[in-house]
Amino acid sequence: MSILVDRSTKLVVSGITGREGTFHSLRNRDYGTQVVAGVTPGKGGQDVEGIPVFNTFHDAVQNTGANTAMIFVPPRFAADSILEAEDAGVGLIIAITEGIPAHDELRVFNTIKKNGRSRLVGPNCPGILSPGKATVGIIPASFFKEGNVGVVSRSGTLTYQIGNELARSGFGNSTIVGIGGDPVPGTDFVDVIGLFEADSETDLIVMCGEIGGDAEERAAEFIAASVSKPVLAYIAGFTAPPGKTMGHAGAIVSGSKGTAAAKAEALEAKGVRVGRTPTEVAEVAISLLGAAA
Repeated sequence: MSILVDRSTKLVVSGITGREGTFHSLRNRDYGTQVVAGVTPGKGGQDVEGIPVFNTFHDAVQNTGANTAMIFVPPRFAADSILEAEDAGVGLIIAITEGIPAHDELRVFNTIKKNGRSRLVGPNCPGILSPGKATVGIIPASFFKEGNVGVVSRSGTLTYQIGNELARSGFGNSTIVGIGGDPVPGTDFVDVIGLFEADSETDLIVMCGEIGGDAEERAAEFIAASVSKPVLAYIAGFTAPPGKTMGHAGAIVSGSKGTAAAKAEALEAKGVRVGRTPTEVAEVAISLLGAAA
């Protein structure tokens, strides 16, 4: 079992005819994901190596039954593309595009929340991978193996390191979800951890956070109240110089709030073990998995 994407995923890609859209769509298909359509206005009737291209999401969904969308268009078009996919009835929308203006992100967030028809993951995220089943996005799937560790992260590269160390030690992942680090994410830690808690094949949850905002603190409260499975965490930014702007757009620190130390303290107070490096987190996960075997 996995969460969000699996063998039933039927993917439509907005921006499939662009260089990056083509490259990653074909990589997703090569992994085994059903990439059933692309959307590029004005290029309907064309195809990308056998993947039909439509002018609109409505046409793509009607003709192919697509249930998942990947957004790979420039920032100025991304919000409208997301909302078009939502209006067409696509249940899961994964926005890879970075640099979307915050006011556009807020407009999208409010519309999707009000309508309650779709889930948005991202924007500015690496996507979702369920090893052995499907991948949507830019996650290097070869780093991961099938297993029972669910990973949710604001950072793509940190996720890759943890997953690769698990795989090299003979363990693997149920699903890896990159939620992105923008100020207005469509899906947050609480949402994904709740899905992992309900997933019968996820036995251990790893959360990768970073400085800025309060998403990790809110996750700590949720874990204490609603999660029975063991949760490990890593917070990027323990060595970040005070007052220095760095990282994702959501990594905004105000005083002592939003620092790695404050987040670690909040998580540890709720029983979540926090590693100080990605390698330490992987090592703890491996020890727990080995003890349970």
